[in-house]
Amino acid sequence: MFNSLTAMPADPILGLLTQYRADKHPNKVDLGVGVYKDPVGHTPILDCVKVAEKIRLDTETTKVYIGPTGSAPFNQLMGELAFGASHSVLLADRVRTVSTPGGTGALRVAADFIKRCNPNAVLWVSDPTWANHTGLFEAAGITVKTYPYYDYDNKTLKFDQMLAKLNTIDKDDVVLFHACCHNPSGMDLSTDQWDEVVKVTVKQGFTPLIDMAYQGFGDGVDEDAYGVRQMAAAVESMILCSSCSKNFGLYRERIGACSIVAKDSTTANVALSVMLYVIRCIYSMPPAHGAAIVETILGSPALKQQWLAELKVMRDRINGNRTMLVEQLAANGVDRDFSFIARQKGMFSFLGVNPEQVAILKQQYSVYMVGSSRISIAGISQTNVDYLAKSIAAVL
Repeated sequence: MFNSLTAMPADPILGLLTQYRADKHPNKVDLGVGVYKDPVGHTPILDCVKVAEKIRLDTETTKVYIGPTGSAPFNQLMGELAFGASHSVLLADRVRTVSTPGGTGALRVAADFIKRCNPNAVLWVSDPTWANHTGLFEAAGITVKTYPYYDYDNKTLKFDQMLAKLNTIDKDDVVLFHACCHNPSGMDLSTDQWDEVVKVTVKQGFTPLIDMAYQGFGDGVDEDAYGVRQMAAAVESMILCSSCSKNFGLYRERIGACSIVAKDSTTANVALSVMLYVIRCIYSMPPAHGAAIVETILGSPALKQQWLAELKVMRDRINGNRTMLVEQLAANGVDRDFSFIARQKGMFSFLGVNPEQVAILKQQYSVYMVGSSRISIAGISQTNVDYLAKSIAAVL
């Protein structure tokens, strides 16, 4: 059976990481992997997480399964974090949330759930989108198509083209939106643009699926959820996929959530039963440890405030790195306008150099990024920004 297999291409980002680790250059720069790093290049455990983990270890009494829905307190608190505790959909009991193995697990649950709702549904994603979106949904047997989003030439949104395409999408289809910190472009919808998108969604009647992997990394926890909350208040049905990997720093704990908003409580219960069947067929039960950490933090006023403060430190560092790179490029004589980097949000941006220049940056300067010139902003620091800017200037 296995002799007929053809090797799949290696993940380009993981391949870059291997090359970076083998590189002996003293000034090498890793702009590939999308994880938060502190000023010395370390991805730390948050202090609030350490406290919550100790509480977990001291109070945990069993390792028995927690059930397909996962932790009820976690699910409730994640719903309140995403929608806002007083949101109309929560007050009307229209939301059902399940714990999942990370944000990727949430997306795969959503994919199989959509397939059961409508086997012929087309899923529309932004051009570009997170590289794994397409594979996840195609693996569930869903056709994936794209709508216009990022203007590579002008470093802005193709918003008019985006709206024009959304105005043609069928009511039986699903459209995936990034809640904030768009991956990979860093170019987010403004609040006014979100309002326009919500209007089109209501008019066309398609189902919105919002991927919120970076809540709190853009402008703030509440600010980053603007599109989620506006959409939920306006539509009859939607799906939300959330991740705790970035904002809680729980990358390896693999904990996220998938939420369904239905037209009423009865419909929500039916939808949940279908989702639980999907979960049973994929992984049966979600992990418990990460959920316990998050619910401990969100359930404690003191720990939640500590988390918000630590999250602000990460957010401010990312936003500061954007400004720092733009200023350093100008200081090194680069006359091309890179100010768009400072206007974007989240972990990523397209540098805007061509594949040949990306290759030169890696081969001659040991600056690592994917071929599209997508860079991870967290890889920039005060110790490497001057070398990075000089390298980019030389290539340009």
